[in-house]
Amino acid sequence: MLVSLKWLKDYVNIELTTEDLAHRLTMSGLEVEEIKTVHPQFSGVVVAKILSVKPHPSAERLSLCTVSDGVQNYPVVCGAKNISQGDIVPLAKVGAIIPGGYTIKSSLLRGEKSDGMICSEAELEIGDDKSGIMHLPADLPLGLPLEKALNIEDTVLDINITPNRSDCLSMIGIAREVAAITGKKIKFPTVKIKESNEDINSLASVKIIDSDFCPRYTARMIKSIKVGSSPVWMRARLEAAGMRAINNIVDVTNFVMLEMGQPLHAFDFRFLEKEKIIVRKSKENEEFISLDGKSRTLPADTLLICDGVKPVAIGGIMGGLNSEVKEDTQVVLLESAYFSPSSIRRSARKLAMPTDAAFRFERGIDPEGVVKALNRAAQLISEISGGTIYKNYIDEYPKKIPLTKDIPLRLDRIRQIIGTEIKAKDVTGILRSIGMVLKQKGKGTYLVTPPSCRVDISREIDLIEEVIRLYGYDHVPVTLPIVDVKEMELTPRLDMEERIRQLLTGSGYTEIVNYSFGTPQAADILSLPENDERRKTVMIKNPLGEDLSAMRTTMICGLLETAKKNANNGSFNLKLFEIGRVFINSSKDELPEEKNMVAGLLTGEITDEFWCSGKTVDFYLLKGSLENILFDLKINNCRYIASSIEPFLHPGKSCGIYLNDKKIGFLGEIHPDVLEKIDFKNNLYIFEINLDILEEVYEKKKISYREISKFPAVMRDAAFVIPDAMEADQMINIVLDQKEDLLEKVIIFDVYKGKGIVEGKSLGLRFFYRAPDRTLTDLETNAVHDRIVQNTVNLTGAKIRT
Repeated sequence: MLVSLKWLKDYVNIELTTEDLAHRLTMSGLEVEEIKTVHPQFSGVVVAKILSVKPHPSAERLSLCTVSDGVQNYPVVCGAKNISQGDIVPLAKVGAIIPGGYTIKSSLLRGEKSDGMICSEAELEIGDDKSGIMHLPADLPLGLPLEKALNIEDTVLDINITPNRSDCLSMIGIAREVAAITGKKIKFPTVKIKESNEDINSLASVKIIDSDFCPRYTARMIKSIKVGSSPVWMRARLEAAGMRAINNIVDVTNFVMLEMGQPLHAFDFRFLEKEKIIVRKSKENEEFISLDGKSRTLPADTLLICDGVKPVAIGGIMGGLNSEVKEDTQVVLLESAYFSPSSIRRSARKLAMPTDAAFRFERGIDPEGVVKALNRAAQLISEISGGTIYKNYIDEYPKKIPLTKDIPLRLDRIRQIIGTEIKAKDVTGILRSIGMVLKQKGKGTYLVTPPSCRVDISREIDLIEEVIRLYGYDHVPVTLPIVDVKEMELTPRLDMEERIRQLLTGSGYTEIVNYSFGTPQAADILSLPENDERRKTVMIKNPLGEDLSAMRTTMICGLLETAKKNANNGSFNLKLFEIGRVFINSSKDELPEEKNMVAGLLTGEITDEFWCSGKTVDFYLLKGSLENILFDLKINNCRYIASSIEPFLHPGKSCGIYLNDKKIGFLGEIHPDVLEKIDFKNNLYIFEINLDILEEVYEKKKISYREISKFPAVMRDAAFVIPDAMEADQMINIVLDQKEDLLEKVIIFDVYKGKGIVEGKSLGLRFFYRAPDRTLTDLETNAVHDRIVQNTVNLTGAKIRT
């Protein structure tokens, strides 16, 4: 919120420097983010008086004026029509600078000398009126610089108001805080209503149909108003607060909203059919044109302010174009109401209308301040527009708004919470300084009733927070807490994730974090079959956009999108990974199933563009990264099965990853059809692994050690002719499953197809044999080797290649 210090001083005497005030406010919980100094965009402009006006001899549209600054008379040629002898006006003398960087010079206009310029509001950028010369109050001293005469210079504090402090969304709210932290008294504006004899109840009525959404609605009427520009002091305050001046009626409603925190709205009474206000909820798809000129289709349960026939405003958010105040408006009905915060919040989000009024209503306003703001606004409209206030006001209050009363507060509890003792007189003084009423219940115990504007206070802990923030956090002595030092317990999954993270980053991968939600078309992009569980998406009710409306069921789309964005920005060599969750929709009545996953992506060249570069990433580089992870986690019984094909991966260049007989993931090259869909030119290699399944094994895994044999290994080779469809991994697993004690390991040393192989392929395996306590003899080695080879032939139907 933007707070003008000049305006703030209307309500509280401030003796602190701006910097000290900003510090004190920040330390009390109202963070001052910025201090701005407001300067006029002109210099050398003074208050002057027109002594004479006569026609220009050579131009019908120009006038020759003699203007005095109280010391000297100046000839000025002027083209405005709203000038006459005796007017007090702003004069930009020779050498003055006006907005736009223009410097006023002495010149001849149609043969007549002009030593200055009489200015309009728009030319000085202190208002929007460019229809004629700006007229100043007659009591201003001549020659006084205009910025001082109008008191334009100001200092503005930009304060970050937390969502619970709706009471500080007003100048009086900030003044209340300043008074509390400085020990000063707050000065409230004097409101005196001068009413006519004509009663509002004989002219208008209010009916509330949906009191849950609108518990209270008040109204006043002012007649014989004259719509025009607001006085300079009001425009200056509105502009300092970041609001644009519109006209005197609308400006008053905005001024009072900023002053008292109560949004108001003024209706042109002639457009209210049947002279009544009806407050009701909208019907589904009801149409309404708001003040911004936009036609809106309203969802059901949007609060509407209607006349006897049609809607005239969206309650608490924005008025309607069909009842706005116009230049010829003479009678206005002024609205001041209390609307349900949850109702306004919901409607403002659905309609995407975050107005200043909605911002205040959805946080909760002072229910007892509704009439005060109504009377204040009626008084100002009457004074500024010359209108007459009708007798009495309408106050429909069918559902009383409960106010918090008699919250117990214990001094002992304050000491326990903040760790130091604050004297009773200090506690009571602090609470009374912000308008709270205290009754002593017993020794060290009070019953506290907060003011109606403090809708955020309902519990004892809220009162303690008020005490400590105004007492001062810097007054609380620093003490070290007494705690037991315990060894941190590692969570297996988090420990496993951290090890995977270190391994991948150590291998040159970069960790990314994508949104957990994405496009609902992800399953179509990946060509997933209709019965795939990854099509069971969880849709978001209030998404940021259509492309972010579904919770992800796989992390692959996020990786592809990241690769695409990097390629668009010239980064083609990528090694990426992400650890996160996917969400599978279970049923309407159950929460979605969440799975912890790790996924990675490779594309481009292995190294950056050096003279020796040029080798691109491939399937085996990605597979090697996964094998490093599994080796480090001591998970040795994983298998890679090529027949387990994902629809978005290239057949023959991909495989499923299995732990025992359970599929835990996949890896491979992205299918060309998917690359075409996402418009990606280079090959992409990806993997995804279910960490929940890995965790089950990792948590039970115990590290075992055995002595390294000091005796040499003995190698034997054997070549098997096997069918093309048989995977090498299957052969190796059959060998290892025989669990021969002397067999240390087996590797592939050759794969051959061609001359001499009539059908199938030749797979060459190398066997390593070693004993822990002796050097093996050929006889021992051959016996074990022949047994393994014969068993393998029997189990697979393979033939020995000779």
